[in-house]
Amino acid sequence: MVDAERLSRLLARVRADVADLRDAAERGGLAEDRIRLRAVKYSFVTAIEGCIRAAQHVISSEGLGMPQTNADALRLLGKNGVIESKLAEAIARAVGFRNVLVHEYAEVDDSVVVANLTLLADLDAFMVQLAGWAAQQ
Repeated sequence: MVDAERLSRLLARVRADVADLRDAAERGGLAEDRIRLRAVKYSFVTAIEGCIRAAQHVISSEGLGMPQTNADALRLLGKNGVIESKLAEAIARAVGFRNVLVHEYAEVDDSVVVANLTLLADLDAFMVQLAGWAAQQ
């Protein structure tokens, strides 16, 4: 059974990170401000990591399968009807973006980071759908 308090804490952290990202996007001038850009990168990492942790908690608690990767954890939520499959795939792609930021697989183009601020709607939807699912359990 899902620990509702733990899931709530995880989603609250994601919500705080998304609020910080939204604030950065609304202020503009991000591409010219290296310090704020680094803060945005970190907030992306922690927001997406929060989604991963929430997904892994639900999967483990509900016995929904064994994800091979962090992205698979999100896909399992979609496959099992916890969140919409299309949203699960969008967040799984966000996990790939997080991996690039964390592991520096490639030099991250700052314009790509700024462009990925469009992910905020997906992160919002993830929080709403996962909280809605949990409320019905």
